[in-house]
Amino acid sequence: MPSLAYRRHPGRNGSKGGGQLSAPRLRIDTPERAGLDAEELHHLVRDVRRLTKGPDPWAAGVVLVAGRGPVIAAEEAAGWAVRYASYDEKTESCIELPPEARVPMSVHTPFDLASLTKLFTAVAAVQQLERGTLGVDARVGAYLPEFRGAREHGITVRQLLTHTSGLRPELPLYDCPDAAARLALLRAEAPSSPPGLYVYSDLNLLLLQFVLERITGRGLDVLVRDGITRPLGMTATSFGPCPGAAATEDQRRPWAKAERGMLRGVVHDENAWALGGVAGHAGLFSTARDLAVFCRALLAGGSYGPARILGPDFVELMLAPPGLGFALDQPWFMGALGHRGAAGHTGFTGTSLVLDPATDTFLVLLANTVHPRRRPADNAPRVAAANHLARAVRASPSGYSPSGV
Repeated sequence: MPSLAYRRHPGRNGSKGGGQLSAPRLRIDTPERAGLDAEELHHLVRDVRRLTKGPDPWAAGVVLVAGRGPVIAAEEAAGWAVRYASYDEKTESCIELPPEARVPMSVHTPFDLASLTKLFTAVAAVQQLERGTLGVDARVGAYLPEFRGAREHGITVRQLLTHTSGLRPELPLYDCPDAAARLALLRAEAPSSPPGLYVYSDLNLLLLQFVLERITGRGLDVLVRDGITRPLGMTATSFGPCPGAAATEDQRRPWAKAERGMLRGVVHDENAWALGGVAGHAGLFSTARDLAVFCRALLAGGSYGPARILGPDFVELMLAPPGLGFALDQPWFMGALGHRGAAGHTGFTGTSLVLDPATDTFLVLLANTVHPRRRPADNAPRVAAANHLARAVRASPSGYSPSGV
């Protein structure tokens, strides 16, 4: 990772003080000051605007933030936070709102992050590793003995964070009659695949939530707020409800798993909704600017301004192969950024972020692609955006300084 312009400051966020490092805060500046090629970023912004055009756009609305070091070099909003009233199954058409009733997208619009929530759960877990209250290779059953499926099969914390527990992708918690039935399903769930085999599963981060809440005595929402978003000044990031958020889906069967109608400001994921909106795998709402701060803090070794959410060694642990909570080097959504240790994630609602320590860059692309109805994932725009940023790095003049000075 390129060295940053650090300064010493007293300890914050539970540190003992002294000798702690602080990284510069983000600022908006020119591509040149960020060590990025302006023409490539112009093409990036142009392409993002096109994503919301036409009768069948990639998304109703999109927000982009991209930068390098402590500089946001591109920030753009396009399209609509709320465009549609419903989806007509009979005609297979999107029913648009009248123009005066639509809500334009803004760079300040919050989005349902969907699975990007997993990254915050993962950071909360690694914070407990740093404090010595959680063991990465400890067995989940040691913390949650009543979760007999995990206990009897020896599932570990590391396996939850790396999706190698063997747990299936999800459970129909949304069909359970009450909280007791949902908890019973989770406690009984045993691996359906051999341990060590990668199987992406929401259940991994759900179980991790229960572990964190057991060892700390605090809810996940409190852990995320007090340990991550509040220290970093991410004031637009929290679990819902979030009334001003971009709309998601006209959620009805048969294409969805619940009958909820048009959703805005309440969690889209049916299981997270069934669990009350706070879940280890989904439920957070945030803005692109706040997520850029999150990326910046990790690129700077866990520090941002006067706050430190993790020590550099634990950031390195989290972002080392195979990644704890983070996906590493995945060209299918990271494009040309995904080859030298880039980390990130995508979310079902249309969200994604990439941070690349090798080039000190970050890319946040938020979209409401499920508005008004979910569709097969199309990652081509994410790849194209990442490719533009990678080319902007390669085409920039030599002598880049991450401090942006």
